[in-house]
Amino acid sequence: LAKYPEIKTLMGPDPHLKWIVSGMVFTQFLACYLVKDLSWKWIFFWAYAFGGCINHSLTLAIHDISHNVAFGNKQAKWNRWFAIFANLPIGIPYSASFKKYHIDHHRYLGGDNLDVDIPTDFEGWFFCTPLRKLLWLFLQPLFYSLRPLYVNPKAITRMEIFNALIQFSVDLIIYYFWGLKPIIYLIAGTILCMGVHPISGHFIAEHYMFLKGYETYSYYGPLNWLTFNVGYHMEHHDFPSIPGCRLPMVKKIAAEYYDNLPHHQSWIRVLWDFVFDDTIGPYSRVKRLCKLAEES
Repeated sequence: LAKYPEIKTLMGPDPHLKWIVSGMVFTQFLACYLVKDLSWKWIFFWAYAFGGCINHSLTLAIHDISHNVAFGNKQAKWNRWFAIFANLPIGIPYSASFKKYHIDHHRYLGGDNLDVDIPTDFEGWFFCTPLRKLLWLFLQPLFYSLRPLYVNPKAITRMEIFNALIQFSVDLIIYYFWGLKPIIYLIAGTILCMGVHPISGHFIAEHYMFLKGYETYSYYGPLNWLTFNVGYHMEHHDFPSIPGCRLPMVKKIAAEYYDNLPHHQSWIRVLWDFVFDDTIGPYSRVKRLCKLAEES
């Protein structure tokens, strides 16, 4: 910032985010109507090939919204409610809990018992062969949802209660009008596309130490178009208040700080290497003891 103060002008809300997210949400509601009479094999096909891609993208929109980039820091509550709206096609309440834990991920990156993004010792010990690591990728949504309850349990907040009530109410409305298949389409898409799927490569690419000494990596490929530029991950951790749409400008302005750092070329390659490279696995994370953890 001292050398490139113009980066500060990139901070602030993204005026287009709310419209893009709203379009995605209503696209999924339309898809719920269109799939209600399909056979089960096509339900799961479209869940993986289409709906799950939108749902995974919405989880990354929720990630952006958790940094108040939909309406700005002065309208923090609007961001929380909008995240609940963005959560609706995902089928399972998630946004309020994500916000609660994601702040710790930035504040205590790699912090033992604080950053719940880090796999547990059991995960690192058990999922150590190619077949088991592939299974771990399939089960990744389960671990991401349950790990916080074991590693760093926190009191349930009012927003989490609202998140659950609104989510399940909408699920019931969809079920009442269109039956069970649209609900399965939404939830199956979320689970499948956060498991073994090209977009899910970002989970591994962001902080797994593929090269010793480098704990955060960016990816500059085309899948950023579907993921609100979450691939620009070094840039995001440097400037979390800059919305995803402007992160490429950070790299362009301060290229000398990013161009020579190791980065990923393909999320599919990341998944392949994770499964078949014996030197990489759930243990391949930097873990540090933070002061808050020492005091607790």
